[in-house]
Amino acid sequence: MAPSTEIGVISDTHGRLRAEALIALEGCDVIFHAGDVCSPLIVPQLSELAPCHVVAGNCDDDDMLPLTCLQVVAGLRILLHHGHLPVDEAAFRPDIVITGHTHVPKVEQDGAVLRLNPGSAGPRRFNLPVTVARITVREGRASARLIPLDVT
Repeated sequence: MAPSTEIGVISDTHGRLRAEALIALEGCDVIFHAGDVCSPLIVPQLSELAPCHVVAGNCDDDDMLPLTCLQVVAGLRILLHHGHLPVDEAAFRPDIVITGHTHVPKVEQDGAVLRLNPGSAGPRRFNLPVTVARITVREGRASARLIPLDVT
């Protein structure tokens, strides 16, 4: 079997990084946080697991966080943005687009582009689940799965 790359995806922590989220992201080669971090403690904790890329969300006040981030992982172009502002995604020519903001977990194949919103891993909002996601890249192909966190 060909080696694979594991990508962890988290969003909308809103200052709360749950132990369940850390467990779900263990073993990832890289982690993407799609904004609304809301605490200077979150990214260092995620970075203990793997290198971490993060963007600003509408609730973040850290001027050091970019609004967009493009990274190449396992040969695939991954565009990360929170989703609260318009972004000309086509200009980035992404293979994968990761957003947050809505708190609604979603995996969608949109033509050649895999679109992923990992949902919210922070405080529960409305009746939405608390989730993170993982992307597995094998032989140049990406597949994503949502991971519900067993929280109260």
